[in-house]
Amino acid sequence: MPRLVAFFAFIAFICINQKLLAQQKSNTDTQIASVFYIGENEKGYEKLVQSYDKLLFTVCDNNMDQAFEYWSILLKDIEEYALKSNLDLKGVKLWLNVFWAKNGKIDYIVFYPKPNSKNLDYDTVQDILKRFVDVYQSPIKYSTKFSHYGSAAFPVFSKSIIGTEK
Repeated sequence: MPRLVAFFAFIAFICINQKLLAQQKSNTDTQIASVFYIGENEKGYEKLVQSYDKLLFTVCDNNMDQAFEYWSILLKDIEEYALKSNLDLKGVKLWLNVFWAKNGKIDYIVFYPKPNSKNLDYDTVQDILKRFVDVYQSPIKYSTKFSHYGSAAFPVFSKSIIGTEK
């Protein structure tokens, strides 16, 4: 009889540990890094896409020229920030999804290098983008959070809002 009680206590211990581990895993799943690769956190990425359902195009009153201008400014600012951080992005081509807060701060950048992109350490690009997200303030503000999915090719030939013009 004591062996039977010990056996059931052991089974209960395993079940409780499994439940606690599952809860810990679900808690860490809800945390999303500010910058990550497309495909790295699919559940988190899906939540972002659903939550940031307004598009840059909508924020720009469906004006394609204005949306393109804001997108180009963002890419130019990323390029200049990378240069100041001793990383030359010339030849880098990326798929980018940017998620902005209402106040114009960037909450998340999700990216992936294109197959024809310059060969370099993209973990370094990820680190630069993380630091960029921490300091960047977009000129765009809106009543809700919003996003844009697009392509980036460096160098960018457009006006910048950071640097000497700031």
